Amino acid sequence: MIISKTAKVITYGNPQAKNLWVVLHGYGHLAQFFIRKFHSLDKQENFVIAPEGLHRFYLEGTGGRVGASWMTKEERLTDIQDYVKYLNQLREEYDFQEYERVILVGFSQGAATSARWMELGGFKPDVYVHWAGVFPPDLEFDPDHNAFSHSKNYYVVGDADPYFNDEKIQAEITFFESKKINMEYLSFSGKHDIDSGVLERIHANIS
Repeated sequence: MIISKTAKVITYGNPQAKNLWVVLHGYGHLAQFFIRKFHSLDKQENFVIAPEGLHRFYLEGTGGRVGASWMTKEERLTDIQDYVKYLNQLREEYDFQEYERVILVGFSQGAATSARWMELGGFKPDVYVHWAGVFPPDLEFDPDHNAFSHSKNYYVVGDADPYFNDEKIQAEITFFESKKINMEYLSFSGKHDIDSGVLERIHANIS
């Protein structure tokens, strides 16, 4: 059965800025807290949109802190279809075409979500940042004609990220190369998090 659902979207910065950042959170995050990771960006030069995953749950037991996710293994294909439609509706609601540059950042679970959005939803940002996440191995596309050939792509992982050792990072880089996805690898001193220094570096590269 298909129903309508209210989605939560948090924003920061100047809606008339040249740069639009669309940032997809990781598993268990909430948009209003995740967007704070991007407050280091100049709020006059940038507009940041943080949509929240449609699934909310208690992080521990049946009370206390709440988190959100983009999908689980249950009805996963339906969830993927739903969030691609949701994110494409977001594109229309905020009229992405009005911005000079659009930067998509997918963090952790949001990285796989953002990759699927680009390929399945036809979204072509100017810059794509695949941050501390695994590229969805089941995503089928033509290596010679794919959404990632239209963007400047970054793969970002902290040097102390508990989910990514050197072997896993190299495996991801090898995968990108096998799929002809041109990714610039960026590392920083830190764990599984968004680093303001890397954000400023990416911002400087596109300005």
